[in-house]
Amino acid sequence: MNKKRCAWVTDDPIYIEYHDHEWGRPTHDDQKLFEMLSLEGAQAGLSWITILKRREGYRKAFDNFDPEKIAHYDSDKIHKLIQDKNIIRNRRKIESVITNAMAVLRIQREFGSFDAYIWQFVGGEPIGNDWSEHAEVPTSTKESEQMSKDLKKRGFKFVGPTICYAFMQATGMVNDHTKDCFLGGHEV
Repeated sequence: MNKKRCAWVTDDPIYIEYHDHEWGRPTHDDQKLFEMLSLEGAQAGLSWITILKRREGYRKAFDNFDPEKIAHYDSDKIHKLIQDKNIIRNRRKIESVITNAMAVLRIQREFGSFDAYIWQFVGGEPIGNDWSEHAEVPTSTKESEQMSKDLKKRGFKFVGPTICYAFMQATGMVNDHTKDCFLGGHEV
């Protein structure tokens, strides 16, 4: 029997795996949170499947999203990244990962972890939504707008309210699985 999934999921195995085992599941690992914020920023203007298909390339190119390492990237490394066919070769997006890595390190010093900082925007607990259909799911919320504003104030790039909301969905800060999805209506 085929499982009913959220309407945005295609029959692509990468999408199915991502939806079934990752999207909407609470994430508290700093490096994983940084990875997802970076990938959501890379996705700006593109489809999510485009990024998912390049995810391993991103992990390899960006030292598995270790902010300590990325914060030290220099112009030679940026030049190499711009040549890397396994990622989106947009200079501004590449540079934003480096800028954001430095900002994550500052947040870790201030809050003890990126996790403690980022989850404050939802009061430390996932927001469980109860959407009947995909058309009801917003592209941003007051929480994603607050997150975006604060991240920008702290020097982050590619963190608009829509990117922040997609990040919140991806990391389980919100559960937007629709009621007809086999993962809808319960904690994942």
